[in-house]
Amino acid sequence: MDIDTSALFAPIVINGHAVKNRLSVAPMTRVTATQDGRATETMTRYYERFARGGFGTVSTEGIYTDQAFSQGYAHQPGMTDEAQANAWKPVVSGIKAHGAFAIAQMMHAGAISQGNRFHDGTVGPSAIQPKGKQMTFYHGKDRYALPTAITEAQLVDAINGFAESAGRAIEVSGFDAIEIHGANGYLLDQFLTDYANNREDCWGGATENRVRMILETFKAVRARVGAKVPVGVRISQGKVNDYHHKWAEAERDAEIIFGSLADAGADFIHVTEFEAWKPAFPSGGPSLMHLAKRDAPKAAIFANGSLHNIERAVAALDDGADIITIARGALANPDLPRRLSDRRALNDFDPTILGPIANIKDTELVM
Repeated sequence: MDIDTSALFAPIVINGHAVKNRLSVAPMTRVTATQDGRATETMTRYYERFARGGFGTVSTEGIYTDQAFSQGYAHQPGMTDEAQANAWKPVVSGIKAHGAFAIAQMMHAGAISQGNRFHDGTVGPSAIQPKGKQMTFYHGKDRYALPTAITEAQLVDAINGFAESAGRAIEVSGFDAIEIHGANGYLLDQFLTDYANNREDCWGGATENRVRMILETFKAVRARVGAKVPVGVRISQGKVNDYHHKWAEAERDAEIIFGSLADAGADFIHVTEFEAWKPAFPSGGPSLMHLAKRDAPKAAIFANGSLHNIERAVAALDDGADIITIARGALANPDLPRRLSDRRALNDFDPTILGPIANIKDTELVM
């Protein structure tokens, strides 16, 4: 390997917390929790191997945040009570044992929930049929349900759910940081998405209003966990049910979204695109990670999107990214940082590992 990878191994400090390198495991839904949402021994072993393999940061899959409408998938882990929070303790201990930074991702599925043990129905910003079909590898079938428009009271409860779950994640489970899932078509992103949100109140209309749900959730989480805990937000254009979506106002929307997160004090912003290095918009121009760094210069920018190609990962550090988050490449190479250090070849990703259900397979637990 002739690529100079030294930049990927430089440490970085995020809100006073030292992270040993720029290589992170991206959040990946693996539906391996118990039926009642508790993390399992299999999950402990799965997450620990990434830390043992040298990743500086390990992010969890999306964790549901309340016992109302937030759960998105059967066997998704939660953080809604003490039992669920305690079940995460061994996972966090395994990550930290190898000096990795442990991030809990907080998620509300909203209108694209396809498995909720608390409610049969779903809620979204508006009563609009979601695009696409449920994902079979997450136990889904048929189309998404038509959601009910979330009420003001339910909206407040959803925000509080994020905040209280974040508090448990830090105080009980022992996580280092919180990532608020504002991407990929889930509830907070539904508010941001023009065609999913036709509200006429302060939560709908202009981009400045549609981003408000993300900002209010961030502020509530920040107030709950305090100023010293790193809190960030994941942002995307594409969604699990609409891969090719782009913001209508292009760079103007990016300026509003990233600029408002900067003003709110986000410690990091995690941007994800299918191919992170490409122009964010069809007209050409900068990548989304470049725009995030431009409009939120003080935030650490996490970049995700086919960056398991190491040459592209290194180049991304010169295009606005501070940390590279890897999904498929990490599944194929849970010891990817060590392989790079030792100049060993990387394995190719085998997509069959995510089928027929995307739960953690025994073969993944062998290092």
